[in-house]
Amino acid sequence: MPTPHISAKMGDVAEAVLMPGDPLRAKFIAENFLENPVLYNEVRGMLGYTGTYKGKRVSVQGSGMGQPSIGIYAHELYSQYGVRRIIRVGTAGAFQPDMKIGDLIIALGACTNSAFASQFNLPGAYAPIASFGMLEKAVETARGKGVRFYAGNILSSDTFYCADEAAAGRWRDMGILAVEMEAAALYMTAAWLKKEALTVLTISDHVFTGEAADSVTRQTAFTDMMEIALETAVSAAHI
Repeated sequence: MPTPHISAKMGDVAEAVLMPGDPLRAKFIAENFLENPVLYNEVRGMLGYTGTYKGKRVSVQGSGMGQPSIGIYAHELYSQYGVRRIIRVGTAGAFQPDMKIGDLIIALGACTNSAFASQFNLPGAYAPIASFGMLEKAVETARGKGVRFYAGNILSSDTFYCADEAAAGRWRDMGILAVEMEAAALYMTAAWLKKEALTVLTISDHVFTGEAADSVTRQTAFTDMMEIALETAVSAAHI
């Protein structure tokens, strides 16, 4: 039955879901990468579609910005619609000096400054990580395509405008690749509900150099990211 945020019926959503933050990006993905996409959700303008990719069902669902928002949509998809795996696709700001605009990141882990994990009442700090089977498939696909990518640790930040201007440098010094705003909550939600999750990102800007992607670089990198995510989503190589 419908949830407070998703109006789909059981069976409308595929077992594999791609999840961009922007609902209009979800619409773009459905119309340009899926065959015969069907709209299953537009509650609060958060669009969701199901279509096929290489003959296999895939859904794409907007998550909104930030960890509370992706936590809602991921939880409802996993717990109410039979979704087994979610791949967040989006952009990130690079931290490391050798990273270039348009590079891809496959996020092994996601540090965070969020209190999202406090709900689980754990006796320590939790380390949110990706599902290995999907991560392995994404790395294999990226290598096969010959694209530049990094696999490592990212930061999921609750603050886009941070009052502590030195914070980014401290994360960089700990080897964090880049910053975004959703992956950690997705990984924690998947772990709690015994599901699978992965995050694949495109570097759209560099936090320390001020560089930003032009339209050509952005589109090429976005296409690479989507092909890697889709191949991973429909692959049987998951655990």
